[in-house]
Amino acid sequence: MERIVLGMAAVRFLSAGIELTAASLMLYFNRVEAALQINAALALVGPTVLVTVTALGLIGVAGRISATGLLTVALGVALIFLGLQQVR
Repeated sequence: MERIVLGMAAVRFLSAGIELTAASLMLYFNRVEAALQINAALALVGPTVLVTVTALGLIGVAGRISATGLLTVALGVALIFLGLQQVR
């Protein structure tokens, strides 16, 4: 198994664990206010995981795709974040 893929999967498993913990805490506190606070904290986790997994993937393919391909992927990620800022 490739180490990069293992790292990408590990970050996603960590993210899933954080999400499940957050859902459990929402049920435990059983208050809308608490659930909103927990959800707000999760808003930091999602983009961090996206950037981390994407960075690992780019490191893994850096020697196998062209500079144009890397630039295209980087621009795609940047556009995702730009689009998310427009939603707020």
